[in-house]
Amino acid sequence: MKSADVAIAGAGIIGLATALELASSGLRVAVFDRGEAMSEASRAAAGMLAATDPENPPALADLARFSLSLYPEFLSRVEQLSGAKIPIRTRSTLQGVRYLPEGARALGDADVQKLAPGAHTAGLKFLLLDEESFDAWDLAEALPPAARAAGVQLHEHTSVLKASNSNGAVGLETSAAPFSAGVFLNATGAWASNLHSNLPVGPRKGHMLTAELKAKVLMQCVLRTANVYIVPRGKGRYTVGSTVENAGFDKEVYPDQIHELFQKAADLWPAFRDATIAETWTGLRPGSGDSLPIIDRADDRCWVATGHFRNGIMLAPGTARVLRQSIVGERTTVSMEPFRLSRFNGTVQRQVR
Repeated sequence: MKSADVAIAGAGIIGLATALELASSGLRVAVFDRGEAMSEASRAAAGMLAATDPENPPALADLARFSLSLYPEFLSRVEQLSGAKIPIRTRSTLQGVRYLPEGARALGDADVQKLAPGAHTAGLKFLLLDEESFDAWDLAEALPPAARAAGVQLHEHTSVLKASNSNGAVGLETSAAPFSAGVFLNATGAWASNLHSNLPVGPRKGHMLTAELKAKVLMQCVLRTANVYIVPRGKGRYTVGSTVENAGFDKEVYPDQIHELFQKAADLWPAFRDATIAETWTGLRPGSGDSLPIIDRADDRCWVATGHFRNGIMLAPGTARVLRQSIVGERTTVSMEPFRLSRFNGTVQRQVR
């Protein structure tokens, strides 16, 4: 029977970032995914490193700041291992809010117009955030080969069906062959409850689009409100997101939802009315019962990392670091109390569906 020190179910950004972190400590790591690596919510994301987004839950702040501090190191390692580049596409965000956070100062309208010419500012105050973004597709292409180069065993198109403790190890039943590991991590995102029942997490569908704008009016920063965001991708391309739908595991793209999303973007930035839609897609983000991540030991030798909702990209390096610290018995850099399973006053059990 093949084995590893740590086995991870789920080859999205949380699973693969954690695999890289564990491998850097000299541990043998195997990652399993029922499909292709980075093919679900991680690839569907907008790539905003929105650690200072005022819409974020306050309990997320410490982990978000910590994760952001690790990002230069994380991207550098992925680029070095994969040989691929993950260019930063934007370095600032215009955030429209109805009410200013305490101590914040709004930009004047002239400054807003310099950054986003023609932006519709009525009823909103705008903050300028020092926030970067990159194209999630760039990371999706680079992270799997980086993991392999780091020595991670990556088993795509191989589902973990069951995990059970046996003789001081975790025995995995997979769709290919049995496997043994010292520790098991369930990082299967919106599908996490397939392996641990009663886990309060499920899919939150999001429609997204990319459009091309050939007009001379261009925008170099992210433009974001609570209802819509527009992310420049370079060469007149802009990614727009995102809906939040409780639609189960339905991944179909619906024209009405795309049209509504396009209209929201055009209402915020009227120049966008001249754009042509180039791509549309959906993603299933893992949402927990309180919209905060679940990062905790589920039972003996088994851990869970899911529920990152709209912030999986941003929180990945921080989540990976605290998981590695927890698994090897170190004190975590940030408190994990907001992300414990115990906040739901329930228990989870390993389960196969």
